[in-house]
Amino acid sequence: MTPDSIRQLVEDATFDFTMGEHNSALEKLDRALAGAPEDFDGLHAKAEILFDCGRHEEASKFAEKALSVRSDDVHLHTSLSRIWMELGDKAKAEHHGAQARMLGWKSELQNRETNDS
Repeated sequence: MTPDSIRQLVEDATFDFTMGEHNSALEKLDRALAGAPEDFDGLHAKAEILFDCGRHEEASKFAEKALSVRSDDVHLHTSLSRIWMELGDKAKAEHHGAQARMLGWKSELQNRETNDS
């Protein structure tokens, strides 16, 4: 499977999810992740869809795996905060919420510095 075909599967899965086709989205993500088990976008998308389905424990596993691939993603830390809150681990939820805020501020400062140059 090529990187382009994996990216297309993830995009198609995201579209299916937005159309309410959760099972189809998960099936496409399974195929994408079979070809690229460390694909950040596929892992994060699967975590989000599982979360939406109320499968929080499974969502946490995919989100944590995505975190091992890319630890500096604001959106992933936000997802993890929501997941851990649902699972009842307030400390982990607060940790990831704080990470998301710090990464967001860092991005804002970098954008300001770039725009000021």
